[in-house]
Amino acid sequence: MYNMSTVNPAYATGQSGLISTGILYRKQWTGIEGSPRTTNVFANIPVSEKIELSVNYVNDKIGEAIPVTNDYANIDFAYVTRISDKARLSYGLKAGINSFKINPSNSDVATDPAFADNTSTTQLNIGAGIYLFTSNFYAGVSSPNLLPSNIDIDGIGVAQTKTHLYGVFGYVFDFVDEVKLKPSMVIKQVLDSPLTFDLSINSLIYDKFELGVSYRYTDSFIALTGFNITQNLKVGYSYDFSVSKLSGYNNGSHEIVLLFNLDLLKYSKKYSSPRFF
Repeated sequence: MYNMSTVNPAYATGQSGLISTGILYRKQWTGIEGSPRTTNVFANIPVSEKIELSVNYVNDKIGEAIPVTNDYANIDFAYVTRISDKARLSYGLKAGINSFKINPSNSDVATDPAFADNTSTTQLNIGAGIYLFTSNFYAGVSSPNLLPSNIDIDGIGVAQTKTHLYGVFGYVFDFVDEVKLKPSMVIKQVLDSPLTFDLSINSLIYDKFELGVSYRYTDSFIALTGFNITQNLKVGYSYDFSVSKLSGYNNGSHEIVLLFNLDLLKYSKKYSSPRFF
């Protein structure tokens, strides 16, 4: 929601000179030993009216007895074309590397020769997407990883990467004075897995406070809030309440994000209202 470039390399802010940066941390399924932890550091960099770059670093960790770490470093290139007075269409490409590390040496399985040593491997990642947007609407289709791969250790398969497909949609409208509403949807498809989706509705109040709720199909309900500390600094928090079969085994998921804009061209003097997507 706050870093769309992770799933769509064509995402563009459309504001030259306003560099958007952020850091996000997610602790999933608290109460379960070795549950996933994710850190994401990112920046969206408009180079000109037609070219935007974004950089992303994601660190995923899972497992306690046998910790597994995935590191993703990607750079996105988006080319923005104007198709009307209000609408722009962006084409994006993603390129980067994924590093997979498994550390079984301190676990019980270390007695198996296949898992006697810590192992790591690095793979190329390519993604692509398109993104249509106006000042209050967006829609995009993308795949952040077009190259499926298998990860083996001494001939034993330990992980598999499948192609992911995403569709994102959102619209911002004025609900009442000083209150904006943004219904949005994310459709997700991993090849050979069931289709799933998120439905969300967010509100922006007095250009300062954000409140929202979301539903992730058969998985969780989410409550989220955000606060614009200054024109260029925002903090946000969300809590996921599980409704899947895991609901009896975890205490929910926590996510916090800190966003900061570097206003090189003093855009804050031109735009009194912060971007809502």
